[in-house]
Amino acid sequence: MTGLLLDFGPFHVPWNVYLADLATAALQTIEFTLAGFAGAVVIGLVIAVMRLAPFAPFRIIARVYTEIFKNLPLVTEIFMVYFGLATIGLVLNVFEAGAISLAVFYGAYLSEIFRGGLQGVTRGQREAAQAVGFTPIRSFALVIVPQATRLALPGTSTMLVDLLKGTSLLTFIGGAELMNEARTIVSETFASLEVYVVVGAIYLAMCYPLSHLALMLERHLHAGKPLSPRRFRILRLARSLQGDRQSQLAAS
Repeated sequence: MTGLLLDFGPFHVPWNVYLADLATAALQTIEFTLAGFAGAVVIGLVIAVMRLAPFAPFRIIARVYTEIFKNLPLVTEIFMVYFGLATIGLVLNVFEAGAISLAVFYGAYLSEIFRGGLQGVTRGQREAAQAVGFTPIRSFALVIVPQATRLALPGTSTMLVDLLKGTSLLTFIGGAELMNEARTIVSETFASLEVYVVVGAIYLAMCYPLSHLALMLERHLHAGKPLSPRRFRILRLARSLQGDRQSQLAAS
């Protein structure tokens, strides 16, 4: 069968035969990334709030969680979730085990990023919210979290890129992602160099835009620009009103 061939040595890969499988594997990689990242954000936020809670047991539990899962290799956690939980009767499929492993691992790192963002909001902001009558919950949701989000976004976007690359370790449990498909193609064609160069290029094509977006976002935040269209409209209206007020004062 003829197809698109790349000359990397004595073995050649008819890529047209594997294009559909590679596309499916790339889609599965994205699904693992989205599911794992969503879980990591939830876990990270909960652990970050627990680390800052006034209740000492919450802080201790959160700190222990963070220290354990930050210092274990990701592949170890994957094995514990997929194989270890099965020994106590909790059998998960590959997607469930993969998404949970990624969420638990990267949730520990995101909790530190979120904690730094929350601590970066000055006490004066909290006191100002309380002075205008905000309840602690409303103050946290409407005043603290939006400002902490700006501080945490650059690190969070970097973790997203790292998580996408981390999905490659799911090949050890047969995750239907790019590295697992690469192993399958190599076993059939023996063209290791060619296959892994191409799969590496696919990872690069997925990760580079995210990395570039993270850099653009960081520059955007450092420039003090609004993050949402609504806040952009509010800021533009405020500047317009300020300009009108200055014009009135100058005319008087």
